[in-house]
Amino acid sequence: MLKLLITRPIAAPVLDQARTKFDVTLHEGGAMSVSDCATALATYDCILPTLGDQFTAEAFAGDIRAKMLGNFGVGYNHIDTQAAAAADVIVSNTPDVLTDATADIAMTLLLGTARRAGEGERMVRSGAWGGFDVKGLLGTHVTGKTVGIIGMGRIGQAIAARCHYGFGMNVVFHNRSPKVTAVPAQQLDGLHAVMAAADFVVVATPGGSETTKLIDAAALAAMKPSGIFINISRGEVVDEIALIEALETDQITGAGLDVYENEPHVPDRLRALDNAFLLPHLGSATAETRQAMGQMALDNIIAWAEGGDPPQRVN
Repeated sequence: MLKLLITRPIAAPVLDQARTKFDVTLHEGGAMSVSDCATALATYDCILPTLGDQFTAEAFAGDIRAKMLGNFGVGYNHIDTQAAAAADVIVSNTPDVLTDATADIAMTLLLGTARRAGEGERMVRSGAWGGFDVKGLLGTHVTGKTVGIIGMGRIGQAIAARCHYGFGMNVVFHNRSPKVTAVPAQQLDGLHAVMAAADFVVVATPGGSETTKLIDAAALAAMKPSGIFINISRGEVVDEIALIEALETDQITGAGLDVYENEPHVPDRLRALDNAFLLPHLGSATAETRQAMGQMALDNIIAWAEGGDPPQRVN
């Protein structure tokens, strides 16, 4: 029986199925270090990893027994896919199944930041709320405004549909290549043009070297002072210090974040800001979505184990 390492607890039905097909070890110690990953690659035939597990080039430098990494998640920038390919290790991911859940979180952040829901919730819990106030916690109207989407892939288009059909928003977007969308939307010429035109900017790009610090100080400076910034992609896509400074100086009105540059660390300066609405990477966090992700990751590993090509192979 092939030896499979699953690096986090996953949905019970998926885990039960895995145990019928593999000799399963379940790692319950949290994110795996480079050393942990190197040991796993030398010990197991296949691995089901996820975000935070450091399958870097260094991890692939030693003896390699594993031939398949069925990643739990659409993003796989924690895996050096070139190093994996050089070591004859296949990598797959889990696209599509988390599109709606992640788009829903983008809307949670957009609405929550616009309407200052985080501040209001803290006020009620602290006992500081004194009752209805005509001028209390005035936020930003959402319906009919312009949303700028950075990255018009599956998730970007799902966000666009929610914004346009749900809130009557005008949609503009930036994408690395020309994109025809099902939702009425205008592709503008360049990132900064979208940042400048939008009342709400939502980042939905993949992670990786091509998008690291794509949203830098200059991009944030292009936004309207009334603008609100949302990130549901990867933390490293944004220059976190530049964003903090933009929020501290009221260069922009607010930000809603589900991802951070050095998760799970969130800078003290960011946590101290009332105009930052912060979530703990909840993008795919519904029971249905997480089970579907686990199933897709396992299905890719099973396809490899049976001699086939994993359907969601990325390298």
